[in-house]
Amino acid sequence: MSQPNDTVDIETAHGTARVHHHPAPDPWAGLVLGHGAGGGVSAPDLRAATTAALAAGVSVVLSEQPYRVAGRRAPAPASQLDTAFTQIVGEVRHRWWPQLPVLTGGRSSGARVACRTADDVAAAGVVCLAFPLHPPGKGDDPSKSRLPELAAVGVPVLVVQGESDPFGMPPQAPGRRLVRLRGNHTLKSDMPGLRDAVGEWLAGIATSLRRDVR
Repeated sequence: MSQPNDTVDIETAHGTARVHHHPAPDPWAGLVLGHGAGGGVSAPDLRAATTAALAAGVSVVLSEQPYRVAGRRAPAPASQLDTAFTQIVGEVRHRWWPQLPVLTGGRSSGARVACRTADDVAAAGVVCLAFPLHPPGKGDDPSKSRLPELAAVGVPVLVVQGESDPFGMPPQAPGRRLVRLRGNHTLKSDMPGLRDAVGEWLAGIATSLRRDVR
């Protein structure tokens, strides 16, 4: 993965966020990716997804939530995460991609945030890396399921999930492509498979999104 062309701080309602812009030559779309609850933007799956997107002609912004920029590991409440991400995407679109379709996504908690905010940011698609379908050991408790967040997304969705992920395996559904890889929640075991999954999904939606740019 290339070094970011720009690293910029963005003021949100819940503190300072930070974004790392990786531009593709002549991009046809932009992709904003968020990190997991206790991790950062250097997670291997985020880096692999960035590499795949750049190769597919999609610029990428890796976004750091304010709590991470402030040095805290414990995540902020969901409402604060959603508000900050919405403001991040708005600023990124204004700064770098005013004429491009914008995709969103992230790993784990970041994937949930992208799903919950997809309508608010007018996302053209959502990339979910290791979507945490339920807390570990809670798969039999419907009240603990996060599937409604995923099911509510009305644009194309890619879910890349480890076959032994203790956070569960989301189902396939119309408009949702599920790619199962060997490994667990980190997705470290099959980086080539992850890059292929992201690249192929982007290629599949490229025709319609390129038409939107014209």
